Amino acid sequence: MIKLMSGGLLAVLALASVWLWLVRPGIAPQEGQAAPDFALSDAHGQTHRLADYAGRWLVLYFYPRDDTPGCTREACHFRDDIATLGTLDAEVVGVSVDPPESHRAFAEKFALPFPLLSDPRGRVAAAYGSLLNLGLWRFARRHTFIIAPDGRIARRFDQVQPAHHARDVLAALRRLQGRIPDTDAVHQPD
Repeated sequence: MIKLMSGGLLAVLALASVWLWLVRPGIAPQEGQAAPDFALSDAHGQTHRLADYAGRWLVLYFYPRDDTPGCTREACHFRDDIATLGTLDAEVVGVSVDPPESHRAFAEKFALPFPLLSDPRGRVAAAYGSLLNLGLWRFARRHTFIIAPDGRIARRFDQVQPAHHARDVLAALRRLQGRIPDTDAVHQPD
């Protein structure tokens, strides 16, 4: 009986270890490091590369799925703040593992004025430490990177709250550009 229980416990521990290995976070680039390059297609088949945004600030945000409550809230807040982001010389680009057709429907439904890039294999999300790999299913983790005009990671957000994330990004951009003192805090997760 004890051997049977020991064997069962070992099997559970082995399965738990495999599951934890699959869902482990990737290694995200650190602030100050060069941003990983990418070349991904948007909803209209146009390829976007990191180099396309050289000389401008880039808000590169990863999100799990199109047209889900949190992802919609986050995208719509970026949409609503797009003019303010433009005054800060910042472009917004969203990335998920969803196919281009899904991105097209999502962008049209919510009038999103920025590109949504398709990363079906999750390679770019993985390069940014933002891939959640559950074996048969992959999702992008909700992470954001502000990439400086020189192509380096200026700020990263690992704990994103969709309801106020766009506001946090705006505050960080202003601080990075010297438009507000460094003592003004960005919202911290609860």
